[in-house]
Amino acid sequence: MNDFFLSAAGIILFTVAVGLVRVLSGPTNADRIMATQLLGTGGITSLLLVASATGVRGVDDVALGLALLAAFAAIAFVDNVAAPDSDTSKGDRTE
Repeated sequence: MNDFFLSAAGIILFTVAVGLVRVLSGPTNADRIMATQLLGTGGITSLLLVASATGVRGVDDVALGLALLAAFAAIAFVDNVAAPDSDTSKGDRTE
C-alpha cells in the first residue's frame, strides 16, 4: 500500500509540474491565481500521501501550513482585485 501512495504522490507531482506552465504563461491574473491554487492543492495532496506512506512525523503539519498559505493567497488576490482604484472610496467624499 505504501508503494501505491508514493506512486500516486509522484503522479500528482507530475500533474502539478505541468500546471506550472499555466502559472508562467497564463493570459490573465485570474488564470495565474487559479493555477497557483491548483499547485497548492496538489502539493498538499502529495505531502499527505507521502506522510501516510512513510510515517514521517511533521509532514502533515507542513501540508496544513501550505493549505493556510494557499487560502490566504486567494483571499489577498480577491481583495486586491475587488478594491477600487479611486480615492473617493476612502472616506474623502464631499457631497
